[in-house]
Amino acid sequence: MSDRPFDIVLFGATGFTGKLVAEYLAQQAKGRDVKWAIAGRNPVKLEAVRAELARADRALTDLPILTADSHDVDSLDKLVPQTKVVCTTVGPYSKYGFELARACAQQGTSYCDLTGEPPFVRRSADANDEEARANKARIVHCSGFDSIPSDLGAFLAREHAGEDLSWVKVFVGKMKGAVSGGTISSMFNIMELARSDREMRRLLFDPHGLDPVRGKAAKDPFEDDQRGVRFDRDIGRWTAPFVMATINTRVVRRSHAILKAENQKGYGPGFRYNECMSFASGPAGLVAASAVVGGLGAFMAAASSHTVRALLERTVLPAPGEGPSREARDAGFFEMHILAKTESGRKIRGRIAGDKDPGYGETAVMLGESAMCLAKDGADLPARYGVLTPATAMGNPLVKRLRAAGMTLEAHDA
Repeated sequence: MSDRPFDIVLFGATGFTGKLVAEYLAQQAKGRDVKWAIAGRNPVKLEAVRAELARADRALTDLPILTADSHDVDSLDKLVPQTKVVCTTVGPYSKYGFELARACAQQGTSYCDLTGEPPFVRRSADANDEEARANKARIVHCSGFDSIPSDLGAFLAREHAGEDLSWVKVFVGKMKGAVSGGTISSMFNIMELARSDREMRRLLFDPHGLDPVRGKAAKDPFEDDQRGVRFDRDIGRWTAPFVMATINTRVVRRSHAILKAENQKGYGPGFRYNECMSFASGPAGLVAASAVVGGLGAFMAAASSHTVRALLERTVLPAPGEGPSREARDAGFFEMHILAKTESGRKIRGRIAGDKDPGYGETAVMLGESAMCLAKDGADLPARYGVLTPATAMGNPLVKRLRAAGMTLEAHDA
């Protein structure tokens, strides 16, 4: 792979999130031995992105541009062998991601994306894992706010504990940020798939739907998706469902299952994981949690109607490619709290936090550092290939990178 001209090719650089990742890579690659390029379908738009980057750094005037189309297999087969890593922001991935992930698996090129779509990850794992292993490629889905904080949170709890975990809970605390148009588009696409496909509905409701082999994990109420308001006695706070838990929990359980297949116990022989939002302990917390449940229910009901959904898309919701201003992104933040219990009864606490909008600012950091990690930290990465998760593909090297980039990732005894 040393003869490939590029370390990283950013595919989808003309989209809103793609531009943010391009800006981030430009900053991180400056003065370092990182060879990168931007890629997409439209060369005119790519040239405009390059010109914008060059206004901040003249050295990027000649940043290489590559063209390829998500559905043109021949163009992808020409693009992928030119780089060590493909970093893609082109979603919904169920529509636009599969051929690129498959090309990377076939060509021995590592890959990272921003998907939060369980059906896409399942399809990619089934189709690409064996070939990616054979060709020593790391195919890493969910490398943004979906699902790096959750995945690395559980990983850090196990690393700090130094012993088997009985369970991990992650509680989403204070958070400020906008939902991206791409995320909304992906959610609507999943809803359409589930409406027409019974097996897809089964996958979405299966807590272990992304495990390497489905059907082996025992059903446990602890891991059921939360749908209503609950009071969690372990933290003494009211809780409500977290919309991204549907993908985050599956990714963490996939990490555990991948490790379990290697060492027979993963994070622990009886390891369980769950995730939700948390609120204050008193009446105000109950009201806030109830409002979240009511709001989610109303949104899902509205989105199930084609007429109402079309109206929302025209008047309220951001379209794919749209997003908040730089000022709004910089004003955003998030924090997620980890609580874990070891098999011996020890309690571990942790915190994953960022000081930018999670869906845009911090996501650009997480995806950009994932690409850099896959491209430049090979000697320090686990000798593990296939369709992986952020924790199983990169683990501590990615933790170190994200800390250096300003994120908080910590775990300690309670």
